[in-house]
Amino acid sequence: MFYYYEKDGLQLCSLNPNLPFVKSTCPKSGDAPTVFLFERDPQNCRAAFSVNHPGQILAKEEDIRFLDASRMPKEAVDPFLSEQISKGHLRAVNFRHSRWPELLNPREKSGKKRINLLAIGDVGSTLLIGLCLLGRDQISSIGICDISEKVTARWAMEMNQISLPWNYDAFPPVEVISPDQLFDCDLFAFIASKGIPPVGSGVKDVRMAQFEANSAIVSHYAKLAREKHYQGLWAAVSDPVDPLAKTAFLASNQNEHGEFDGLGLFPQQIQGYGLGVMNARAAYYAKRDPRFTDFLSEGRSFGPHGSDLVIANSISHYDDTLSKELTQLTVTANLKMRQIGYKPYVAPAISSGALSLLLTLEEKWHCGSVYLGGAFMGVKNRCTSTGVETEVLPKIPDLLFDRIENASKNLRSLI
Repeated sequence: MFYYYEKDGLQLCSLNPNLPFVKSTCPKSGDAPTVFLFERDPQNCRAAFSVNHPGQILAKEEDIRFLDASRMPKEAVDPFLSEQISKGHLRAVNFRHSRWPELLNPREKSGKKRINLLAIGDVGSTLLIGLCLLGRDQISSIGICDISEKVTARWAMEMNQISLPWNYDAFPPVEVISPDQLFDCDLFAFIASKGIPPVGSGVKDVRMAQFEANSAIVSHYAKLAREKHYQGLWAAVSDPVDPLAKTAFLASNQNEHGEFDGLGLFPQQIQGYGLGVMNARAAYYAKRDPRFTDFLSEGRSFGPHGSDLVIANSISHYDDTLSKELTQLTVTANLKMRQIGYKPYVAPAISSGALSLLLTLEEKWHCGSVYLGGAFMGVKNRCTSTGVETEVLPKIPDLLFDRIENASKNLRSLI
């Protein structure tokens, strides 16, 4: 049974009949959003999200079954909640999170957004070019920060000298910022990396080789975000994207004793940007081999930007053998570029970086890693006025679901 409440003019709903709010016997229909208060472990689920299936509010815990309608609870919700879900008006908030009141009615900033980038190396500079040239309708300005003052001076000059004739304000301006200014923005992109194994080094899993070094850097800036009470989006772009996203979440929410207190970044504030290029690489191979053509219209990508990636040739006509072959081609595409003699950073910087970040700002569907059951998992998702919405498929084939579940399990074991 569902119970309705009112708080500060906002309509609340819960399965708990004893919440300390004014009870309401008749829910009010209309376009105003309703907040469903659920109660789950704050360390292992999102603090808030957009509900697009009744099973997401009925389930006892959050996990990858949230991606599959056939695997979620089947109990019916009342007609009012059903209507709110269908309209995209139901926002779920974790009542067990220490800062749940902040999530009841989030303030949405309208208009163009400010983006700050940390580290302007190969990936960062390429991503910067993409954002400047493609983000004129979404971005107000871009701040850049790097350990090298010469690097930031160069790129600020380069980017501010790109313009259209007689339309000199067409592209967002770029300015050099200090570390103290990094979180004065709407979207912060972490692109820093302590070191990438050189071409020819023989390192098989380049992404995981970077984890130990990069996690220390992530932790430092995550704690700085906590100190600054940062309210925007944290975009994890550096490898390995998914474990570093969780590192940022945990580090920002630890007090001086190393205890989780929930006073840092909300999990839904963080998203990993690595799946975009994997999806694009799968499409690259699908265009070149007719056996994989279904991927272009029916395919999906799940999981991390790494060896546990899951590519499905088709959701409706899933072929496990073909999907695993396409997955292997996708996962090893970066090694093929290294064999040619180049670092594979251009496609990731644009497909996972610039394009995916702009789709996020536009509230459009994109590939990215969101917090789901204790791991940042790559899925199709979008940002909405009621929170992050993940795609729910009618039925994920058993063999495919097993692959996704294994990827999630391995991600949880890393950190």
